Amino acid sequence: MPKSKRAKIVSLTKVAKKTREQKNALLQEVQENADKWQYCWLFEVGNMRNAHLKTVRRLWKDTARIFFGRGAVMAKALGTTPEQEHRLGLHKLAQQIKGQVGLFFTDSPPTEVLEWFADFQQPDFARTGNTASRTVILPAGPVMQQHSTPPEPFPHNEEPQLRKLGLRTRMERGVPTLDVPHTVCEKGKTITPEQAQLLKLVGIKMVTFRVGLRARWEAATGEVVQIEGQEIEAHEEGAEEEVQEDAEVMSE
Repeated sequence: MPKSKRAKIVSLTKVAKKTREQKNALLQEVQENADKWQYCWLFEVGNMRNAHLKTVRRLWKDTARIFFGRGAVMAKALGTTPEQEHRLGLHKLAQQIKGQVGLFFTDSPPTEVLEWFADFQQPDFARTGNTASRTVILPAGPVMQQHSTPPEPFPHNEEPQLRKLGLRTRMERGVPTLDVPHTVCEKGKTITPEQAQLLKLVGIKMVTFRVGLRARWEAATGEVVQIEGQEIEAHEEGAEEEVQEDAEVMSE
């Protein structure tokens, strides 16, 4: 007999219990890693993309542990006062956990960590709400896709979508064509949903995923060192991607 597709009533007490268990498990896991590693870095992310954060996790899988999201739980795990801190000095780091930030535990030397994250930058497509970093104008003539090298014209069946996104195209020999240049976006202005979709269709990447290191805690001394020059700018914080808060993304 097939299963009923009717909505089932779920007891809120069960949901609350599960949530508490998850938070307690995360709290304990953060504390266990604070006991295990020499350094704990506080980091923030510019132009958050789950796929790129997963790449960071994969590349550091054997030499680090990453936690991201649920800042209140992470702060509680570290302890926000000298009386509550899990280890000496951790409250100085916990007090800085605000917004979309994460913890990076490792034994790798600080110079190696700083150089690696300074180098790890992944271009990506802008999203609604991002600020255009440059003006993009499509020239008159066939509308070209930038995904390939050399660029190729859009196929004829893409023209309805291009017109829907604001391009005044006509078909010429089976190719969507512009009679006059079309401005997709202007530098410094907020990108609309239509502009974001058109930039992605054309293949123009305008933002960069990167990790900014804000502070470092050292187990040997209990000192917290502030990191200068890696701050995430305001325009990099727009259009944040929703963080997947399951076991895989929260911690490895």
